[in-house]
Amino acid sequence: MTWRNRVVAVGLALVVPLAGGCDGSVGLSDTGSPGASGSRPGAGESGRARKDLSGLRVASEGSGGGYKRDQFGTRWKDTDHNGCDQRNDVLARDLTRVDKKGRCVVTSGHLHDPYSGKDITFAKSDAAEVQIDHVYPLALAWRMGASRWDEDRRERFANDHINLLAVWGVPNRQKSDSGPGEWKPQKGFQCTYAVKYVAVAKKYELPVTRADHNALQDFLARC
Repeated sequence: MTWRNRVVAVGLALVVPLAGGCDGSVGLSDTGSPGASGSRPGAGESGRARKDLSGLRVASEGSGGGYKRDQFGTRWKDTDHNGCDQRNDVLARDLTRVDKKGRCVVTSGHLHDPYSGKDITFAKSDAAEVQIDHVYPLALAWRMGASRWDEDRRERFANDHINLLAVWGVPNRQKSDSGPGEWKPQKGFQCTYAVKYVAVAKKYELPVTRADHNALQDFLARC
């Protein structure tokens, strides 16, 4: 199956059991308090995102040939040099009622999944239940120009907190490498999702497809 057909199938699959609850109530900061994955942005943030979206280049996707995950460097590298890997940093940021082993390793917690609205209990013994998603997917970034970056830049992109989000494994697998023109989270998170997506695209000078641009406009209209 081609990646395009797989994405269409994924989009259809999303119609199944995702709840439509509201998102959380904490800030968008990549270093904020627990649950920081969740809140509706303020007017200033959403207004800036609309302006930044208008400045993004619109382009068609490349073929995706040659993509491999390891071309984005070490998975969950400690790029911010705080002594903890990025996965545990994001779990500590986005979960509530967090327990840790030592200073870094998150062993349990609670996630209000921003993509579906579902409440998830995280335990390290079943770690795949909560996954770390790239808001702007790696494979999509590769097709949109990251294939021409050097490995250091790709590694920074793959481990940048602003592009990482703790989510339930089910919608994360459904999202796969789709952009917002092909996959969307629950309505209550679409504004926040668009603000995050645009921020990543601007920071790394990544273009968006016309379909993704139009979807992001629609999501920002929900702010």
